[in-house]
Amino acid sequence: MTESIDPRLGSLLAVARQAGRIAELLDVLWEQDRNAGPPPYVSVSQLRVLCLADRANGIRMRELTRLLGASPPSVSRLVDRLQALGFVERRPCPDSRREVMLGVTPAGHTHLARVRERRDQLLHRALGEMPGHQRAALAEGLVALQQALVMPQEL
Repeated sequence: MTESIDPRLGSLLAVARQAGRIAELLDVLWEQDRNAGPPPYVSVSQLRVLCLADRANGIRMRELTRLLGASPPSVSRLVDRLQALGFVERRPCPDSRREVMLGVTPAGHTHLARVRERRDQLLHRALGEMPGHQRAALAEGLVALQQALVMPQEL
């Protein structure tokens, strides 16, 4: 499942395509791992909700809906399923009685840690096959890519 970068493409476009293909491959590998790991099984969408709530150490439902690009009823159903598993909890927003916050429970943190550990092991094995100088270049490039992706888009 490896492809070489087409030299006829501009280097920026070629790298963008390669990064996209790696993201697609990781999506497939994560889905395979989700089905191989211990229950309870959560969907990719539910896992995304857990990750967003964990990263922000709690998140407003309105912000979660915006980040997911989904309708409020769809997000509410995702949260309902995660709440039924005991992975998240809804709580009042401290500065607005009209809004609801979503927080990850200890059980949710444990589940997320297990998922991340399995992913880390998979990547650790793959990275172990790479020469050290390529790992260093990849690490530096990934930091720069992450920074570029999270920078606010200027219109």
